[in-house]
Amino acid sequence: MRRVHFVGGEKGGVGKSVLSRLLSQYFLDNSTPFVGMDADQSHATLTRSYGQSTRRIVLDDFEGADQIIETVVQNDVDVLIDLPAQSERFLDLWMNENGVAELCQELGIELLVWYVVDDGLDSLSLLKAFSQRYSSQLKCVVVKNLGRGSDFSKIDAFLASDLADVQSIELPCLHAPTMRKIEHSSFSFWGAANIKEGENHLGIMERQRVKVWLKKAYAALGLVLGSDRK
Repeated sequence: MRRVHFVGGEKGGVGKSVLSRLLSQYFLDNSTPFVGMDADQSHATLTRSYGQSTRRIVLDDFEGADQIIETVVQNDVDVLIDLPAQSERFLDLWMNENGVAELCQELGIELLVWYVVDDGLDSLSLLKAFSQRYSSQLKCVVVKNLGRGSDFSKIDAFLASDLADVQSIELPCLHAPTMRKIEHSSFSFWGAANIKEGENHLGIMERQRVKVWLKKAYAALGLVLGSDRK
């Protein structure tokens, strides 16, 4: 079964682009055919780091969003969409006006939302609103970003009481200065872990930190994707 991976979360700055790049690297390392789509017009971080496997997409019109389903069907690949903050309004319109959930069920395509949260109360309230709208249409994985907080007890309590069937994972924290260096250099995570020469390459201990972080992060992703066919 092919999947459409929406990397979302209405709040800005929670780590959606980090997860999008991490999923891209995971798919590449596991030989999973995919196309990345960067819908974040203001930052385009996914395009900068994974340009060879990513195209830009404009979600503000149906024709742009239609490329998501067309690409899955025509190329027999997974599609990964890096959503900008506050994009749910248009996503909701596109899905409801076009019967996207019903079409994907007919085509055997799974719609999967990676909903990224920090430990703030605003993330919790936005997650509650999202679950009320989409829980019957989309499979959701709540991603607790440990790089954006450490106390997820309120989100855990909500998941246990209201979303018992929803899977959650923890995205481990990478040393902040190392992550900033990766961001400033627009490295892929493979490049950050392996490139040893050049003006902006990471030092040996920085590369080691990235390798350890990737191993931990892949283990978390594997809880959701481990049984995928390549």
